Amino acid sequence: MPRASLRLWDPLVRLFHASLAGVFVANYFFNEAGGDWHVWLGYYAVAWLGVRLVWGFIGPRSARWADFWPTPTRLRAHVQALLARRPLHRLGHSPLGALVMLAMMLCILGIGVSGWAMQEVDALWGADWPLQIHETLANGLCALVAVHVLAALYESFLVRDNLPLSMVTGRRRALPDERGD
Repeated sequence: MPRASLRLWDPLVRLFHASLAGVFVANYFFNEAGGDWHVWLGYYAVAWLGVRLVWGFIGPRSARWADFWPTPTRLRAHVQALLARRPLHRLGHSPLGALVMLAMMLCILGIGVSGWAMQEVDALWGADWPLQIHETLANGLCALVAVHVLAALYESFLVRDNLPLSMVTGRRRALPDERGD
């Protein structure tokens, strides 16, 4: 008998994820650095960070910071489960996934601020440190994105569920204890 599915990711979280993923791919791989599209998509990404920050306090349970904040206890339990190669069944972000998500969000904020500074500081004082910070954070974000994708695939294998698909559909398979079985 197929398992029932639960609503997990609300439309705003899914649009946030798709928007930032799209901006990252466009700006890192396709748009000319400093070009109009690059700049405006950067502002768009930073605006989404602001929306997501607020949504973490007022959105549904799976979007709330309190639901997935990577506390030391949660992180320790997740690392122990990974080392034992046993699944950590949890709806929403895993503790390590939340940590990577927060790191990616901080990188995007830093990229946005340094991108703005490249235009403002460079024009005023001729400094090149904003460009160095911008490039370093963009490359760091690329590495975090790779970790994020690989970890989602690995966790999908462990929990025997398609986690990337749940971000597209907003639904995830219910676990036996979540259905009352």
